[in-house]
Amino acid sequence: MKQTKKFKRILIANRGEIALRVMRSCKEMGIKTIAVYSDADREAQHVKMADFAYYIGEAPSSKSYLNSDKIIKAALELEADAIHPGYGFLSENAEFAQKATDAGIVFIGPSPESIRVMGDKLEAKAAVMGYNIPLVPGTAESITDVALAKQKAAEAGYPVLIKASAGGGGKGMRIVENEEEFEDQMERAISEAKSAFGNGAVFIEKYITSPKHIEFQIMGDQHGNIVHFFERECSIQRRHQKVIEEAPSAVLTDEIREEMGKCAVDVARSCNYYGAGTVEFIVDEELNYFFLEMNTRLQVEHPVTELITGFDLVKEQIKVAQGEALSFSQENISKRGHSIELRVYAEDPQNNFLP
Repeated sequence: MKQTKKFKRILIANRGEIALRVMRSCKEMGIKTIAVYSDADREAQHVKMADFAYYIGEAPSSKSYLNSDKIIKAALELEADAIHPGYGFLSENAEFAQKATDAGIVFIGPSPESIRVMGDKLEAKAAVMGYNIPLVPGTAESITDVALAKQKAAEAGYPVLIKASAGGGGKGMRIVENEEEFEDQMERAISEAKSAFGNGAVFIEKYITSPKHIEFQIMGDQHGNIVHFFERECSIQRRHQKVIEEAPSAVLTDEIREEMGKCAVDVARSCNYYGAGTVEFIVDEELNYFFLEMNTRLQVEHPVTELITGFDLVKEQIKVAQGEALSFSQENISKRGHSIELRVYAEDPQNNFLP
């Protein structure tokens, strides 16, 4: 459904830095903001900065920021036109997006269906197959039969990666160097996937050694227009979590950059995507690239792209959610300079580097 009305009030279903970031764009657009907060955040900056604030429960996120019913109740009581989920928490929860829509509140993000398709790595692969997008060699569907999985791993060639279909953040992911350790690692991956995601489905992929992790920022409107804002280099990671993100990447040629950008737009097109999203690729030593997954939200590292392109991605998200067509095309997007973001990791070196 294409909304065409301007928002007067937006509830931000998040906290901390991202809540403040969304508020900044809202204020510049003349839109009032509603903060939600738990016991832990009564004195938080995002609560003070908002035009309205609404208490949603106890400190554990399961009783506050992850409680979709409480957030929708807050949005209805304070007459919010829309909800911005930020990143993390409920930002990639198709059920929450659907609940908001059913309550007559616009979800500032893609459709629940796009979130659902791209949230399952195997469904995402199936969706993009019609667009000639390079995929890492491996299984096209989830697998639980260990003997068959072992055969597929041999076909792809060791080392392989066993990955949870519903996974993210490196959970339910195992690198297998040889056939001898395959069965044990598969059982561990299935068990980890079940406990982390309630879903033990796994699939097998060829493990790309010395990979580069490169992602493209895309934006689509509800009128079928989709563009990309170039790439971010996210190869420096710790425990499958990004540590340094920069734009542009130093390894891509202009030709490969253009090809990958077109691929990223096609991935979005494959699931009728609108809003902000990120298409992630893995790139090998010969600069062959393969589609990994799509994040159906704003990323932590989105400012890196804003700095080199001059676009405010949060404002563009809001305009798209209001039903506006993109006011620019691919030719209007250029990059200037170089930007870098570093994440601070709080780990204890005295205790095996645990958080």
